[in-house]
Amino acid sequence: MKIKRYLMTITAIVMMVCSSQLAFAAETPSPNPDASAKEAKVRIVHASPDAPAVDVFVDGTAAVEGAKFKDATEYLTVPAGERKVEIFAAGTKGQKDPVITASLVVEGDKSYTVAAINTLDKLELKVLTNETTAPNGKAKVRVGHFSPDAPAVNVGPKGGKPLFSNLKFKDVSAYAELPAGSYDLAVTTVDGNKEVLALPGTKVEAGKTYTVLAINKAQNLEPLVLVDSE
Repeated sequence: MKIKRYLMTITAIVMMVCSSQLAFAAETPSPNPDASAKEAKVRIVHASPDAPAVDVFVDGTAAVEGAKFKDATEYLTVPAGERKVEIFAAGTKGQKDPVITASLVVEGDKSYTVAAINTLDKLELKVLTNETTAPNGKAKVRVGHFSPDAPAVNVGPKGGKPLFSNLKFKDVSAYAELPAGSYDLAVTTVDGNKEVLALPGTKVEAGKTYTVLAINKAQNLEPLVLVDSE
């Protein structure tokens, strides 16, 4: 995946392919005469298991090219405000019209994860506001359920009390604080009778924050671990 950064354009939005246009806006920032001078950090995640690779153009300039399932960009610096975003099937700009036209508003001094989720015929955006700091000696972890056909799940230490309970598709937990260290975690059905994904030796470092996404179809469930702190 090739990622281009440039000073005065925004590179934050989704990889999606569908036949209709989408208009999307995050929460509008409070009026601020210096808002245009502020910047946000935005990370893009392709979490749709059957969507093809896409190119993302912002204000007519290529921002992300050839993004595939499970690709996640580094944080991209985004000027606060609203930008026009166009999504093309990879390599089709100039040959076909954009399959998605979107509008995104981001607030300065905030950090976001923008994910394309669901299956190809039901693609949608999920926008998360990230926390980027943790208390001394601890980490923060949250979990997102982005597997479109997986049941509701619990996540916690193997054989122990869940840290996150009854997460359904599209749910994202609040952050939980954990002492730094290594954990043998498990994703189980809500009744706890079936383990659907094992996460042995999951390490979290002091002062860091993490988002763990359960992605792919239920029969191939897998984790995508993102470090939210820089």
